[in-house]
Amino acid sequence: METWQIWLALAGLVVILELMTGTFYLLMIAIGLCAGALLAFLHATFSWQMLVAAIVGAGTTSLLHRSRFGLSARRNAARDPNIHIDIGQTLQVDEWQARGDGLFVARVKYRGAMWDVELRQAQAHSGQFLISEMNGSRLIVQAV
Repeated sequence: METWQIWLALAGLVVILELMTGTFYLLMIAIGLCAGALLAFLHATFSWQMLVAAIVGAGTTSLLHRSRFGLSARRNAARDPNIHIDIGQTLQVDEWQARGDGLFVARVKYRGAMWDVELRQAQAHSGQFLISEMNGSRLIVQAV
């Protein structure tokens, strides 16, 4: 078996591993292994094959990491509607209690259970409110 065939077989194994894990990072390593196979096919020395495979694999991995497909930007999970299905929903608050510093709290029935609700505004009135954040089991709301 030729050296370039060994490189391609290793790249194929890495692609199979990638299919089992679902990450694109292993595909970038496979691209580096294919670069090593190309140099082996062109009869470069083994040290050059290893060096180019490492540089191409690390470079493509770094590019992927910095792209929009890499690590996603950190989001505040308390305000992310993809994490909490309640964010963006409305609820009815009939009475507020002032806690001081412009903070108002209430206890309301929402989705069949009693919830603590917090309003961080200067004016508290009864009516419909939009859930903008979840802080533990406390719903943070804003006026609709």
